[in-house]
Amino acid sequence: MIKASNINKFYGDLQVLKGVDLHIKKGEVVSIVGPSGAGKTTLLQILGTLDSLSNKNNSTLLINDQDITQLSDRSLAKFRNNHIGFIFQFHQLLPEFTALENVCIPAFIKGTKKEKAEARASELLKFLGLSHRLHHKPNELSGGEQQRVAVARALVNSPAVIYADEPSGNLDSESADNLHKLFFDLRDKFGQTFVIVTHNDELANMADRKLTMVDGTITP
Repeated sequence: MIKASNINKFYGDLQVLKGVDLHIKKGEVVSIVGPSGAGKTTLLQILGTLDSLSNKNNSTLLINDQDITQLSDRSLAKFRNNHIGFIFQFHQLLPEFTALENVCIPAFIKGTKKEKAEARASELLKFLGLSHRLHHKPNELSGGEQQRVAVARALVNSPAVIYADEPSGNLDSESADNLHKLFFDLRDKFGQTFVIVTHNDELANMADRKLTMVDGTITP
């Protein structure tokens, strides 16, 4: 599903990523752990095409058999919306829209017809235990419910891979536990691949593989 080789990232003279190599199989749940400043979020942003490589000509980044380094900005944006889902620590829901409408947004951007998008969004929200909250706005939902809406939004276009950056970092322990179990239920039901940056030891240890980053590299 993901093949990354010799991934480097510089910010001026500061080298944040130092030749990272990473292979992830379809349907794997992989956690990435390490101290603050190790480069975890930077790596996730590059894998998610939200940030660019510093050495594109000497690196490999394949996602679902697509060579990301060869795409134009427009093609990359389309690929990202169609094949990649994102879950962040803060849900990033649009406050003026309902849960259903928030989930539908990536589908609308893709060009999915309203009826089909809403059917898919409703299916996901029902699976996530939110069938009774479809028409509630974010400020009417608990923190755990808001994060589950964000998960549904990440899934609506049936992406090849979902990247999660500290997805439970803003939740209470019960909501965090429920979210962690949900990732594995989604993998089992939909075959999703998850790459999760986390400081939560329980979530990290639940993953199929745990990768540790230190000073811009993945340790053996």
